[in-house]
Amino acid sequence: MEYLVLGFFTGLSLILAIGAQNIFVIEQGLKKQYVFLVCIICSISDFLLIFLGLFLFHYFNQYFSSTVELAFNILLIIFLTHFIYSKINERIEKIDFNKKIEIISIKNIILKTLGFTYLNPHVYSDTVFFLGNFSKNFLIYEKVKFGIGASIASFLFFFSIGYMSSYLSKYVQHQNTWSIINKFIIIYMSLIIFFVFEETIKLI
Repeated sequence: MEYLVLGFFTGLSLILAIGAQNIFVIEQGLKKQYVFLVCIICSISDFLLIFLGLFLFHYFNQYFSSTVELAFNILLIIFLTHFIYSKINERIEKIDFNKKIEIISIKNIILKTLGFTYLNPHVYSDTVFFLGNFSKNFLIYEKVKFGIGASIASFLFFFSIGYMSSYLSKYVQHQNTWSIINKFIIIYMSLIIFFVFEETIKLI
């Protein structure tokens, strides 16, 4: 259960940051166009990328020497430090949601959703590298629970912002809302970096 909860909050802390994909999902919710399709594509994509990272690092972890593991831990600390620093300095610009309903084909909506998902470099650094690297020393069943927890966070998040977009759009541009979210992300990721640092010290 603890790995499920850990995966849930870790995944949630990564996905909470506003980005082009999240804005796109909210816009489709506001337009009431293909909401389920957009949400399910985003959710399944996250599920696949999460487990890609987990098993990629599980496979390569079999060939890691202590030196390689130390190098990956240092990279993870650098990544987390940069991630936290970016959250501290983040400024949310005013977002203008286009509520005008435009006719769009199902093919176009699928391509746009896949584009916002797989052409986003952050999805690979945050989802594949971070989650895979962070869980590299977990046992296989612990990785699965961790991945399921992170995937549940993605499913709940995307379907929430998709179907509650009319309500949530009022708060997305509110500075206080993102200040609270960023504080949660900064505190949680600071705890993660402390854990990784402890593990790194043991390797030296």
